Order: sequence, then structure tokens, then C-alpha cells
Amino acid sequence: MPLRNYGVLAARPRERRREGAADTPHYQIHLTDNHGASYRAAINVLSQQAPSDLLYVVLDDFRHPLTHLLPPAGSGWSPLTSQPGGASLDFIRGNLFDRSQMRTLPPELPGVDNDLADLLDHSVQRAIVDPAASVYLFGQRFREPAADKVFRFQPTDGVHDIHMNQGNSGRFRADDGVWQDGGLLVHFPTESRCTAVFLAFQSQAWHTDDATGHALPAVARPHTGDEEALRIVAALVNPAGPAPEEETVTLVNTSAAPVDLDGWHLTDQHKHQLDLPEGRLGPGATLVVPVHNGFQLGNHGGSITLLDPAGLKVHGVAYTEQQAQREGRTLTF
Repeated sequence: MPLRNYGVLAARPRERRREGAADTPHYQIHLTDNHGASYRAAINVLSQQAPSDLLYVVLDDFRHPLTHLLPPAGSGWSPLTSQPGGASLDFIRGNLFDRSQMRTLPPELPGVDNDLADLLDHSVQRAIVDPAASVYLFGQRFREPAADKVFRFQPTDGVHDIHMNQGNSGRFRADDGVWQDGGLLVHFPTESRCTAVFLAFQSQAWHTDDATGHALPAVARPHTGDEEALRIVAALVNPAGPAPEEETVTLVNTSAAPVDLDGWHLTDQHKHQLDLPEGRLGPGATLVVPVHNGFQLGNHGGSITLLDPAGLKVHGVAYTEQQAQREGRTLTF
């Protein structure tokens, strides 16, 4: 069954502990909320299924509509409904990042800046010493009356499954669901930016059922890191002048071969569909697609997803309300 207690923890980090020698090592964080309650965040740094090294992506200046939907800083635990339109995460449907940017790292190695714990330290240690910084951890809540096994506060309270939670295989398939992925966001108000860290297991599939989150049988394959040929590179969201405005989405063929556009289409955040014009797009060529037929590029933030003829996601982007307010400017992704 999907995660039972999905949500987000908004708190201040106080200390961290690295577990490089454990059977299932985690990067542990002790946090407190505005009321003084303590929590522990347990972030996986090693997979129990081969390949063992995790996939990661770090976005130092994360810009996405969901950042405006987060609970107040330091407010503690907030349950989230696993559906679109709120602050819930979905690596596939939420267009949070480009999966081709994900890389692998071992959990813990001698030396500096060469393992996943080092990578997490960059953001967490900075947040610990910055009194203005706030942390948001998405995942599944765990609670029990006994003292916490790592930081010894009582009662135990915290969050785990801070990683992709769909497209699993084997015994972990039971945890699948949509709009229930985990993640780490660190807001640095003095720098006017948010850092995001997203983790996934190499054994997880990147095409999943929209209802169950299970890997689709025809494409149940792990992430390869290869870039797709057809990509969204720009959008004119807020053209100059009065409505109706002539909004557009621009695509590029990055491959060395033509792409047949028959059956390809775009969807907006409300699942409105925009078919691409029939024909072939040559290598290196761009295509400007006029927006029509109810497809919406809203001025309050939104997303654009590119689907192939089989209905599988190939690429996706998102933009914020702040970006959309620049009238007449074309957004690039």
C-alpha cells in the first residue's frame, strides 16, 4: 500500500550524524520546531537492492510553484494529501527536476567531497549555523513512545522515506504511490534562495502508473541518465499586450536524427492536451508551438510536460509566478 503517513516536516536542524558502517546506513538529522518538539530525519544513503549507490540531484537555486505552498517555517509536521495541486512531491508528474541530471554517489568514503554524506553536509551544516535557515523534509512519519535510538530525545518522532517512493521492485513495490515522493529543501532567506536535494534508487522505474505508482511493465527499466531527443527549452508565458495573448512553447531536437512528431503532445498542470503539429523535426531544429484549445500557461506559475506517442513522459519543466510576471519575456529552461 502507499505510504500511510505522508507529509512534510518544517523545522530547524540542530545536529547531524553520519552512519557509514551500518547495514542500512542513513544520514541522521536532529531537528526542532517552533514549540521545542524534537524530530529525527533518517535519509537513506545506500540501497538494499543492487545497484547500491543512490541517484541524486542538487538544485542550489530551486524555483518551482510548490515553494509557495510550503507550511510556515518551523511549524513542525504537516500531513499532505497524495494528489496534485498542493505541496506533495512527485518526481515524474511534478516536473521538479530533469532526471538526466541525476548522478550516483557512494554513501561514505575517506576523504572530502566524494560521497553522499558529504553532499548532504553542504546544505545541512550550513543550515545548522545559519539561524535564519529553515528545512523541509518530505516523507513518511514515524512515532513511538520510547526514546529516540539516535539522538535520545523522547518520545521518538520523525520522518523517513526521504526519496522517490514509486516505481519500486520486489518487496518494496508495496510502498508505491503517486504524489508521495520524498525530498529535502533548505531555505536560506538571507540569500533569497532555496536548495533542493532529491534522491532515488537505481532500481526504480521512471515510467509509472498514474493511479498505483507501479512500474509500467513495458518500460520497467532503471534510470540510464541518457538525455531524450526532444526537449522543452522555452515558453512565452506572459506575452506583451492585451488578452487574448499568443503564448508559445518551444521544443528542440537534440539528437542526430529526425523525430516524427505524429502522436506527440504537451500537457499543462491541469492535464489539458496540446498536440504537436504533424511532420518531422530535423536534427538540431527547434519548433515553436502556438498555445490553443484550452491549453493553459498560467501567470501564477505552472508546468509543461512532453509526452511521446505512447503517452510516456519524455521531458517536463515548471515555472513560478515570479518568473511568469515578466511580461513579454520568454522563459528558458
